[in-house]
Amino acid sequence: MPARSVILRLLAAAPLCVLSACATTAPTQADVEALKAELRALRASQTRLVERLERLEAHDAVARVSAGGGAKAAPAAKPAEAGEALGVTPELAVVKLKPRSEPAPKLPTQVPVVEPDSEQVEMFISNVPDSVPSSGAATVVASRDEEAEAQDPEVLEAEYEKAVSLLRTGNVEGGVERLRRFAEENPRHPRADNALYFSGLGLVGLNEFKDAAKTFERLIKTYPAGDAMLDSMLRLAECRVRLNQAADARALYTRVVTQFPGTAAATQAEQRLAALPQ
Repeated sequence: MPARSVILRLLAAAPLCVLSACATTAPTQADVEALKAELRALRASQTRLVERLERLEAHDAVARVSAGGGAKAAPAAKPAEAGEALGVTPELAVVKLKPRSEPAPKLPTQVPVVEPDSEQVEMFISNVPDSVPSSGAATVVASRDEEAEAQDPEVLEAEYEKAVSLLRTGNVEGGVERLRRFAEENPRHPRADNALYFSGLGLVGLNEFKDAAKTFERLIKTYPAGDAMLDSMLRLAECRVRLNQAADARALYTRVVTQFPGTAAATQAEQRLAALPQ
């Protein structure tokens, strides 16, 4: 009986041992599977890193060849350095391509002809002074041009500077007279339009607004491309205001603004136009 009870007890305990053995081996098998999966992931990551490293090496070789260096490619990095190369963005090489042998596209070269406004044409036509008869205008102008060319340029320049200095020193009447004579005797001199302009300023200083307006009108008609033309238009409009000719002054200021936008004279004309009484 005692032996039989021992055997029965052993048989009863056997299933418990099997269950306990299964319980102890189950977690160990799960850990093994997890380690295998992690190992496969590491191998796949290493494979990707190696492929990326090969691409970087090929790219570096192409960049050196395109730059004309002809140097050999750098040695391959070790697998341990692949992780550092993964976070580096490679610089792109600039490859210049030769242009195709195709002809350049044709560009339109025809420009439509637009007739200028009659007012603009009149502004750019040099008029002959009123005192010169129409029949002998060409002869008189030609003779004056020949006389101006015969004179020494330094002498003419000194004469002009002396006339301007008379205005500055207070001899306004003498300066105006000499500047007028200089413009009449040397109509093609580079200072001729400036001589007329300063003579007009002198007349404004003498309160002779009618004569000043005639001087500025003559300058605008005779030297439309001169550097004193825009200032002369402003001064002429000022004379019109002083002569109670507000409508003419408004027309002159408007002409400066519309025909010469963006210039300093246009800015002044806008300011003075706004200040005119309505």
